[in-house]
Amino acid sequence: MSSRTWSPDLYHRAAHFAARAHHGQTIPGSDLPYLLHVTQVAAEVIGALAVEPADRPDLAVACALLHDVVEDTPVTAAEVAAEFGPDVAAGVLALSKRPDLPKDQAMADSLQRIRAQPREVWLVKLCDRIVNLGPPPHYWKPAKIAAYREEAGRIADALGEASPHLDARLRDKIARYPPT
Repeated sequence: MSSRTWSPDLYHRAAHFAARAHHGQTIPGSDLPYLLHVTQVAAEVIGALAVEPADRPDLAVACALLHDVVEDTPVTAAEVAAEFGPDVAAGVLALSKRPDLPKDQAMADSLQRIRAQPREVWLVKLCDRIVNLGPPPHYWKPAKIAAYREEAGRIADALGEASPHLDARLRDKIARYPPT
């Protein structure tokens, strides 16, 4: 593994790109700007990189900040590739659920595509679910909360080998979800 660190310049570029793409969006169930979510995911990635260095930390950080731009905004993978390169675009695409699939197949498909990517992309998905295991939206029913917890376990099972640190962190969040 490389001890190379991530680039603050890339972080700034990707954060600005994500801010423009997610402008006006809020975190579901809140009035907080959606940009908070992607910066939280990036913070988790950066924290993990400090514990378990990666060969391509910039790939992990850029994908963390951009992981929802193709799935949740009009931004295309081609636009991500033009700005950040084909590897970041491929990572973002793998992290995006395919809209043409039934909802019950979308996560399994995404996990399969993530597993075909470099380890750094796996880290982003683990961090995304760690962040998402905060308090559920007030309108979620107990069955939705239970299904989300179970899905988090499938994510940990599929990707946890990429990072013992994040695997343990995700499994701890699962055990405590939802917070009491």
